[in-house]
Amino acid sequence: MSRSAHPAGPRHADVLPDGAPPIAPEDLTLLDPKIWPAGAERGADGVVTIAGLDVRELAREFGTPAYILDEADFRARCRAWREAFEGADVFYAGKAFLCRALVRWIAEEGLNLDVCTAGELAVALSAGMDPARIAFHGNNKSGAELERALEVGVGRIVVDSFEEISRLAFLADRRGVTQKVLVRITVGVEAHTHEFIATAHEDQKFGFSLADGRAAEAVRRIRKLESLELVGLHSHIGSQIFDTAGFEVAARRVVGLLVAVRDEHGVELPEIDLGGGLGIAYTSADDPQSPAVIAASLLDIVRRECAAAGLAAPRLSVEPGRAIAGPGTFTLYEVGTIKPLEGLRTYVSVDGGMSDNIRTSLYDAEYSVTLVSRASDAAPMLSRVVGRHCESGDIIVKDAYLPADLAPGDLLAVPATGAYCRSMASNYNHVTRPPVIAVHDGTARVIVRRETEEDLLRLDIG
Repeated sequence: MSRSAHPAGPRHADVLPDGAPPIAPEDLTLLDPKIWPAGAERGADGVVTIAGLDVRELAREFGTPAYILDEADFRARCRAWREAFEGADVFYAGKAFLCRALVRWIAEEGLNLDVCTAGELAVALSAGMDPARIAFHGNNKSGAELERALEVGVGRIVVDSFEEISRLAFLADRRGVTQKVLVRITVGVEAHTHEFIATAHEDQKFGFSLADGRAAEAVRRIRKLESLELVGLHSHIGSQIFDTAGFEVAARRVVGLLVAVRDEHGVELPEIDLGGGLGIAYTSADDPQSPAVIAASLLDIVRRECAAAGLAAPRLSVEPGRAIAGPGTFTLYEVGTIKPLEGLRTYVSVDGGMSDNIRTSLYDAEYSVTLVSRASDAAPMLSRVVGRHCESGDIIVKDAYLPADLAPGDLLAVPATGAYCRSMASNYNHVTRPPVIAVHDGTARVIVRRETEEDLLRLDIG
């Protein structure tokens, strides 16, 4: 697998993938620091602790399944990105995972926030986030959403269509305000990622095409509107990207439009946002770059391209979400049933599934899994960890090795589930969504509570 390839392939929710099973690891007990939170350790008794807390005690107190979030790990990643991008702006991408406690953490660590719906904006505001530090994305923002953004004073709105430009300008003019905006452009870059999360090729829903002139036309229209202030350009080339080669091409094309804007309109736009999408390790085979390496590369790319074009380097923004939230969380499950299939594998069913992690079914994503509640020296057993839902594609980990003495009641943990698992969770089969438990320095607290049957019935008016 190349560094730029996404672990998801072109197939989605296949039950039996082609090819031979993976080779069993030499040690089933290792916790690879690339994919586990910094506070995770395995003791001499084989039990995993997180921030000094025994996973068995967490399961007893909070139940399973549960997302276990290492607060210190999350905050450390916020700081690493902020420090790496000194002189630039880091916007945490709220779509990865968002709750009020987390909003407070990113604000305290000096990050900004991007949102893409009224719901995400409401969470941010209810947690006290300064609206001036919020950017609002989305390809189909409603009039009500734009009204709310204008009302609270959102710092940046990333416009995505001609209809939105007109709609926003009308609403801002009626309110008597001037709204700062960025134009999202489609730069035509192939980011070597899964087709469902590649966002910069021409045939997709986001942004204004650079190639057909719509991006330049969007700039012209905004420049004529007194209620909108064009402050920059936005580009996002995809998600789960392991190198910066695509960003170099994107930056060159974005800077090309900056030059065209200068030449046509006599202004140099002060900001560019290169989006996010930098990948994380879901398995030991993945090899993501550090924030420091990414920052050095992206800052150099922008400065170099601007210097070559005779432009002052604009202020750069980036939007890591998965890279901050993903590695600091694991999902804790309890084994329910074990079903050996002779000559194939053993199916291990847990008490969660596609309702708390849709990514394997949706993207064919790969994860790791390990026994965390006890020691075992049993031989490795080729397994497929599956959920409790009425779908053959309800798979959490397609191919994994677990101890052959695995038994009902054992606890398994799937690491790197902090991004897009809780935020994409559902009530399929009317299963209640798991809680998010923040752990820090020997203490645990609920930051998103477990749903109840009462929650499910509350919206069902009969």
